[in-house]
Amino acid sequence: MEQTPLHTPLHDVHLQLGARMMAFAGYDMPLSYSGIRSEHLSVRNACGLFDVSHMGQFTVSGQGALAFLQFITTNDVARLKVGQAQYSCIPHEDGGIVDDLLVYRMGDDAFMLVVNASRVGEVAEVLSLHARPDCFIDNISQEIALLALQGPLAVDVLEACTSEAVRDLAYYHFCTGAVAGVDGVIISATGYTGAGGFELYIPKNSATKVWHALMEAGAAHGILPCGLGARDTLRLEKGYCLNGHELSYSSGPVEARLDWIVRYNKDFIHKDLLLNKRNGGCDRYLVGFEMIDKGIPRHDFEILDATGQQIGVVSSGSESPSTAKLIGLGFVDPEHQTVGSYIWINIRGKNLKAQVVKLPFV
Repeated sequence: MEQTPLHTPLHDVHLQLGARMMAFAGYDMPLSYSGIRSEHLSVRNACGLFDVSHMGQFTVSGQGALAFLQFITTNDVARLKVGQAQYSCIPHEDGGIVDDLLVYRMGDDAFMLVVNASRVGEVAEVLSLHARPDCFIDNISQEIALLALQGPLAVDVLEACTSEAVRDLAYYHFCTGAVAGVDGVIISATGYTGAGGFELYIPKNSATKVWHALMEAGAAHGILPCGLGARDTLRLEKGYCLNGHELSYSSGPVEARLDWIVRYNKDFIHKDLLLNKRNGGCDRYLVGFEMIDKGIPRHDFEILDATGQQIGVVSSGSESPSTAKLIGLGFVDPEHQTVGSYIWINIRGKNLKAQVVKLPFV
């Protein structure tokens, strides 16, 4: 039986704006409004507003919260000060990850985890499996709406809606305050576009009010509502990994070049699997590439060498709206990971030439 898609608190707003909708992680989500290219360029050059309320959130609190998170995530949670966030991941028994996530330190013994929508259930299972009696876990995903205000002019827009000193908020830091008259909003200097900006965690029932206030304040700055299409091309241009593409149960931080979020000097679940890959047990690595021949690389397309032998697979690909180049990410064997190397992508039966390039693309 086909399941009825879930809706974010802003679903009616998206329909009123004429958004092109798509199914994503069990939700009916906006793919685009005015078009992926225009939305993408708006974020790169000015600002855009995304509804990403499909993302999941958990609170973890109590005397044992820090030790608990140190054990289930790879990064060093102890380095976080109150008011800081951290990128990390939860390892999987197949050698990859359950999820890549953000860890927020809300207090000395209080944290918030922000996880991918498609991994909420799996993360909940891991949290339950390793639960401690001195640690309290709560899935608050259905209580929170999440808006991403992104772009170089995002700070100007947000300043018009809050009295918090958001211009002084350092990258991966956050504060809590009122936005558009709504109290208790977590204002985080984070995002998934590489264009700067903020993510706003809002009580669900106030999401529409904050959305309209930001859109009104941003009108003079060229703000556009943006969908998942532009979110994907923006992150691809910066070489950011996407769960289910660059990251999976079998593909983790070592091959995806995210080893910087792993602290091997502490104990964590499935550490031995990641350590083995780090010490030479990894047979593929993520690279960025630009097409020389004309063709758009797509997820799961074969990557070949000059003789036509398969050496890897494309994980993500698209046209770059910022550069008009055809770009992609993919996994290749160690012998073909060098920047400047030529590779070929099998696109609909034709082997089209590409070149490995240094990331990010922009």
